[in-house]
Amino acid sequence: MNMKISPAAERVIGVLRGAGYEAFCVGGCVRDMIMGREPNDFDITTSARPEQTKACFHGFHVIETGLKHGTVTVVIDGEPMEITTYRVDGEYLDNRRPSEVFFTSRLEDDLSRRDFTVNAMAYSRESGVVDVFGGREDIERKIIRAVGEPDRRFCEDGLRILRALRFASVLDFSIDRETAESIHRNRALLRNISAERILVEFVKLVCGKGAARVMGEFVDVVCEIIPEFEPSVGFDQRNPYHIYDVYMHSLRALEAAQGDKYVKLAVLFHDIGKPGSFSEDERGGHFYGHHALSAELTERALRRLKSDGKTLHTVVKLVNAHDRGLPPTEKSVRRLICSFGEEDTRRLIQVRRADNSALVEWLVEPRLAELDEIERIVDKIHAEGELPSLKNLAVHGDDIIKLGVSPGKRIGEILNKLLDDVLDGRALNDKQTLLDRAKQYIEK
Repeated sequence: MNMKISPAAERVIGVLRGAGYEAFCVGGCVRDMIMGREPNDFDITTSARPEQTKACFHGFHVIETGLKHGTVTVVIDGEPMEITTYRVDGEYLDNRRPSEVFFTSRLEDDLSRRDFTVNAMAYSRESGVVDVFGGREDIERKIIRAVGEPDRRFCEDGLRILRALRFASVLDFSIDRETAESIHRNRALLRNISAERILVEFVKLVCGKGAARVMGEFVDVVCEIIPEFEPSVGFDQRNPYHIYDVYMHSLRALEAAQGDKYVKLAVLFHDIGKPGSFSEDERGGHFYGHHALSAELTERALRRLKSDGKTLHTVVKLVNAHDRGLPPTEKSVRRLICSFGEEDTRRLIQVRRADNSALVEWLVEPRLAELDEIERIVDKIHAEGELPSLKNLAVHGDDIIKLGVSPGKRIGEILNKLLDDVLDGRALNDKQTLLDRAKQYIEK
């Protein structure tokens, strides 16, 4: 097995071992190397106490990250390396962090406090992989399993419940039966966790390969952090175009979704307002205006989870627009790009593609073919260069005022009409051409 660690990690381990201490790469980086994935970063654990670690790296840039908890950060060739002393945790009083930690001389003690077996392995070139809890076997079995007693692990830090789901989604693993039962039992512990920490894990979960499967198996956990989903679970759409209930339709769409986190979050939330907008007649179930209610509920949920502004704005905009009529014509696509921007137009196409992939089978092919045509038009418009907008229109408000129009709402109306003329091909984006047309609108 080729276990290739970074030069900075090699150097840290070499310095510590050269001083007579044990030192290993530990945690997720070991898991990733075993799986043949490139680690995002390397964490180091050592038998050296924090002050001893600092002494080993005299002359380096040392940051006292958390001496109380045994952590020192050393900057090696511009790369920050986190080094933590072997430790065992004291009592957890808030389901988040230990009230105190105790340093130990045994690597096995340190590994025993970690969350899941796949994250409880250590590695050094000299010792190879140290696997006390069967992490390598669980990787082979594609299983997420708590280290030791699951209830204890989750009561120590309630966020581990969501981390288990996140790892199962990102790695496309299943969750061990006893660990899964404990997750269901202890899901209310998530109420003690900050919104910001929950959102980070939730977004990673949604973007993982196994997201739809995991969120289908742990509906109760999803609804614990986003109760707005509860009415969607099992809600019969009673509509000939749909073969799933509202929640399962959203998961099937998420399974088909391609794109960034904004696309995948929008796909997950796009129909969350359907139960609240349901009506029925002889033709079946209808959800008039559900896009607006879905956008409202999405915004409420993301604000509660303390989402950043760009994510909130982009996802809500995509949800609100996911059901809008969009003929595959150059005129309509130009208007969409003008109001939506090219990047979000492409995201909207991906949202609609995922949504339509989860409809009744006979509808999927023609709907996706229409979206292919819309995407082709977007590509054509992009190749032609900058699309006209009010910002780059050849005339501006001052030009309209010079034609005798008083400052106010009327100027904006005229400029928007001129922009429509350019977008629809009735006029070139040329100053004199647009001034002549503006005079016509003023005279009318």
